Parts: sequence; structure tokens; C-alpha cells
Amino acid sequence: MAQESFEDIVETFEFLDDWEDRYREVIDMGKKMDPLPDALKVPATKVDGCASQVWLHPTIEGQGADARLSFEGESDAMIVRGLIAVLLALYNGQSARQVLETDALSELGRLGLNDHLSAQRSNGLRAMVERIRETAAAQVG
Repeated sequence: MAQESFEDIVETFEFLDDWEDRYREVIDMGKKMDPLPDALKVPATKVDGCASQVWLHPTIEGQGADARLSFEGESDAMIVRGLIAVLLALYNGQSARQVLETDALSELGRLGLNDHLSAQRSNGLRAMVERIRETAAAQVG
């Protein structure tokens, strides 16, 4: 159950035949994101397991399984910043329940990311997904 903004990315990727074009698209998405304020770059928002520095800051509206989640993020690596943008497109605005029901790796597989990221980047992507899922799970209880 992917968000419309994520479906837009899927459609864009279908038109990009070359992985290098897709890679550039991901980087461009990251460049378009607003920077995360320095005040939110704290140990509590830092994602462990990423080769580069990554921060994810959640905003939660409501409570329980129906709470709506949104995230802001930042990385010191351009491609990772773009991957954060992809994850935000996938998850932002979903309820905690929907986040937990989303098979992120399958959805990201639709973009062909699994085949073209280094092992370190793939591990970092999984760590970001896990952080988002942990945030949702804490709401569901």
C-alpha cells in the first residue's frame, strides 16, 4: 500500500532505462529535501548501521495504531540523502499500522535499488527502514 508520492517515483523510474539515470534521480530527490535543523541532529535521531551519518526525526500525530507518522531526514552522503527522500515518499503520512504493514524491501525492489546499491548502502537502507518501523511499533504498542 504505497503512498502516491512513492508511486510517482516508481513511474519515473519506469521511464529511466539506465541505472545511472535512476541514481541521478535519487540524488536529485535528496537535493530537493529541506535540510534537517542542526538541533534535530542528536544521538536520539541518529541511525546506527549506516556507513554515512544519517538522522531521522519523526513527527507523530495522534496515538496508537492510527497515529500518523511523518519523518524528516538528513545525511552527509548525497545518495543516502536521496534514499531518505525515497523512504519519506513511501512512509510519510501513513498510520503506524500502515507503516508496519508496508513491505519496504519489496516496495524498494520495484525501483531496482536492491540490485544496484553496495552492501554497505543496502545495510544502511535496512537500518533506516528498521528505525521507521520501530517508531511505528512503539505507537502500536
